[in-house]
Amino acid sequence: MAELKQPIREAERYLQNARDMLSEKAGKDGDYYSDKKYVKLAGHAAWCGVLVALNGVLGIKTNLKRSQRVDFKDYQEAISKIDNKMNRPLLNSYETLHKTLGYDGNLRYKVVQAGLDEAQNIIDWAGKHYQN
Repeated sequence: MAELKQPIREAERYLQNARDMLSEKAGKDGDYYSDKKYVKLAGHAAWCGVLVALNGVLGIKTNLKRSQRVDFKDYQEAISKIDNKMNRPLLNSYETLHKTLGYDGNLRYKVVQAGLDEAQNIIDWAGKHYQN
């Protein structure tokens, strides 16, 4: 698979798609979204955006064998070498976006927004560390 020429822009696009999905299809009702399907899809899209940004900065995929998959621990180890303080936001994003939203479909508005904010934080960090 070819590397993206603009991974940060692509990551922002994933995150914007997640926001659009939530605002247009998830149906906010008070403090909760009403459609679990779109919350799950938005969580997955936002998590993919985080991974796209990190892949652009960390170069993890270039160090793998042909059929080997990237593990979450690979991201933790690689990000620790650059900025150890980013391990907490990375773990929070993984827990919130991938697990709580992507798998469980947590409908609570504040949980969803916290996950999207953390994703934006990581993408912004990646943008500062990205070298063309």
